[in-house]
Amino acid sequence: MDIERDVLEVDVLIVGAGPAGLACAYHLMKKAEVAGGEPPAVLVIEKGSHPGAHSFSGAVMDPSGIARLIPDYIEKGMPFEAKAGADSLWYMSEKSHFKFPFTPPGMGNDGNYIISLNKFTGWLAEQTEATGVEIYPETAAFELIVENGKTVGVQTVDMGLDKEGNPKSNFEPGTIIKASVTVLCEGVHGSLAKQAGEKLGIFDKAINQSYLTGVKEIWEIPDGRMSEGEIIHTFGAPLLSNMYGGGFVYKMSGKMAAVGFAVSLNSPDPTNDPHRWFQEFKMHPSIRPIIEGGEMLHYGAKTIPEGGYHAMPQLYHDNMLILGDSAGFLNSQRLKGIHMAIDSGMMAAETIIDAIGKEDFSKATLAAMQKRFESSPTKQELYKVRNYHQGFEGGILAGMIHFGFQFITGGRGIFDRQEVEPDHAHMRKLAGYFSGGKKPKPPLKFDNKLIYDKLTDVYKSGSKHEEEQPSHLVIADYDICNNRCTEEYGNPCQYFCPAQVYEMVDNEEGGGTHLQLTPSNCVHCKTCDIADPYQIINWVVPEGGGGPNYENC
Repeated sequence: MDIERDVLEVDVLIVGAGPAGLACAYHLMKKAEVAGGEPPAVLVIEKGSHPGAHSFSGAVMDPSGIARLIPDYIEKGMPFEAKAGADSLWYMSEKSHFKFPFTPPGMGNDGNYIISLNKFTGWLAEQTEATGVEIYPETAAFELIVENGKTVGVQTVDMGLDKEGNPKSNFEPGTIIKASVTVLCEGVHGSLAKQAGEKLGIFDKAINQSYLTGVKEIWEIPDGRMSEGEIIHTFGAPLLSNMYGGGFVYKMSGKMAAVGFAVSLNSPDPTNDPHRWFQEFKMHPSIRPIIEGGEMLHYGAKTIPEGGYHAMPQLYHDNMLILGDSAGFLNSQRLKGIHMAIDSGMMAAETIIDAIGKEDFSKATLAAMQKRFESSPTKQELYKVRNYHQGFEGGILAGMIHFGFQFITGGRGIFDRQEVEPDHAHMRKLAGYFSGGKKPKPPLKFDNKLIYDKLTDVYKSGSKHEEEQPSHLVIADYDICNNRCTEEYGNPCQYFCPAQVYEMVDNEEGGGTHLQLTPSNCVHCKTCDIADPYQIINWVVPEGGGGPNYENC
């Protein structure tokens, strides 16, 4: 289909209105104001219905990043739920827990804030717009446009297509947005970041990224269960000893508490189900008394980039920068990345200001982004935990031993720059994993009072998509799903997806099953794109505005 597209030209295009992208835009305009002259035309595009709609995290925030960006952030009304209070780490056995008498080095939360990331992002967007930056919500970037090895800009997604990709009466072709520099801040495992890896090779020198999928509910809990600002982190049960992950409970403002669980996607178990692990976590005798009798208000899920410093891509290319979670700016030991996302945005803004002054956006000039990072406190923080997640490849016990050596050696541990297989390559086939009489777990019986089925949780995420549009979960070969994967892996997509997008349903003519997609359930966590053992699922953006609408998350 030959389509004539509108072309919009700006100086700086930022893809993603999260902490990294907004910090970049805000700092860029402030630096330009100091420099004087005509400010650059800066455009931020965001696939969510509004800035913050897709912003999801635990979240306990280290305020160092926002303090550098907006020193008077308290006076400007930055929203937070509570100042970090009592802080504890629990090792969970099957029926009880052991509370560590001390907080491990580097994992304390003194001076931090419990926040709702979607509220924080909305506030930061307001501060950014006040500087003259334009933010276009409901604008999803579909393709990274590269010409002669240089990033030219992006094409936004076509709107008004039916499920077969044919134009409807309300069809609106996507716009080509050209920019002197395009900044990718899409969040974890962004679709344009994937394209940048394929077209520009920015991940070629990095080790494989490692991911967790985190699921969280916001609860209103009865009075007296927790003190304001109380923070609980857990490891151990319900996970098996060869798995990596853990849970958390954060006391927010009023009666609200954030309850969540994260599990690594490098599990050998083809039935690994982050949502189920979360439900089992809530049933644990040490967690159940905290939330039982309360009301579940909101739900969400996202992946977490845990690979660390050695898994980060090259942060620059001709006319392009990559920031935040898209580039792996996250401290896997502390499970904190918001302050690093902000720092990455500030470093990018300073790099762009220099490039504007030189009228040169080549790799040679934008390489200053990498130099700024390598000499920054952010790099120092990441380098100290550069092998943290990889140390847990052999399970919890091995990870704790590695952690001890890393603490002694300044982050090196037993092995430095430990290479790991991609997460999906760890998955074993049914015949190998369930051998010797080992059987999958029986289905849970959901009461929708304490433990919830996926569809109920999806409803609580506020996720909505236009039903009549092409699926944004693009399956390269359905024959593999319906036949080969069924026999070899038992269709793990129906387990690892925390939103029940993938279901195996009986064939109408009888005999066998086939994959049925419900893309409208999707909460944009990217688990499927990462964990599929055949790597035939490609997550692309749906129509702008689709997806979750997070509240208090």
